[in-house]
Amino acid sequence: MVASLDQGVKALVVRLLPPQASIPLVPGVLFLTHVRNTGVAFGLLSGIPPAVIVLVALTVVFLVTYNEGRRLHDRWSRVAGGLLLGGAAGNLGDRIRLGYVVDYLDLRIWPVFNLADTAVVCGSAILLLALLRRNRGEG
Repeated sequence: MVASLDQGVKALVVRLLPPQASIPLVPGVLFLTHVRNTGVAFGLLSGIPPAVIVLVALTVVFLVTYNEGRRLHDRWSRVAGGLLLGGAAGNLGDRIRLGYVVDYLDLRIWPVFNLADTAVVCGSAILLLALLRRNRGEG
């Protein structure tokens, strides 16, 4: 669901805004900005080959799915795994199809990002909290 929603928003952004164009959604706070991210998170390492980025993304997907049966037993861990996989799939689809990721959420105090990035960050945080809780014997 995350990947589908992310891809749908990206398609709208590409259709409505030329690259580097920006419009305010919440003036002074949130802008819709069309950016083509050829790097990894936040545009870092933009010179590395796309195949390396795809390999890294596939490794993350493998690790999450491999651990599904081993660690993701509680509801929050499964939610985290779903967010991680959905986010990875949303950006991986762009990398394979376009050779870059379409980013569009612009807070002007942080590099431009997208829904898939948000899902990966939230999924990682939820998974970390779930694992810490489980290790303390609360889960």
